[in-house]
Amino acid sequence: MSPVGWLAVGLLGGAAAGARYLLDAELSHRFSSDFPLGILAVNLAGALAVGLVAGSTLGGEASTILASGAIGSFTTFSTLMLDTHLLDASGRVKLAWLNLALSLVAGFLALALGHGIARSTGF
Repeated sequence: MSPVGWLAVGLLGGAAAGARYLLDAELSHRFSSDFPLGILAVNLAGALAVGLVAGSTLGGEASTILASGAIGSFTTFSTLMLDTHLLDASGRVKLAWLNLALSLVAGFLALALGHGIARSTGF
């Protein structure tokens, strides 16, 4: 990857991580709940976006910058796992399983939807 590509990954990655924090904080504030809705929304939006990139005509450096730099920094597997663990540890086992199930099933569906949209529109 070119030096400009690496710079783009760093800049977009930093901006995307900040956007993740802001979106999670806003949703968590608006919809106060024991369920980690903010992280679920972030990860589903990221899955949709990765599906769009994967199904698009983008390739090479542009695809890497978007998928790894921006979307990879926007989404967060580690926070999903931490939230699930904290739900389980606090006795909210059903919410922990719901978090895992929604994240995995809806995440796969969002990725497939994004891929399908990109393919059908020639994105």
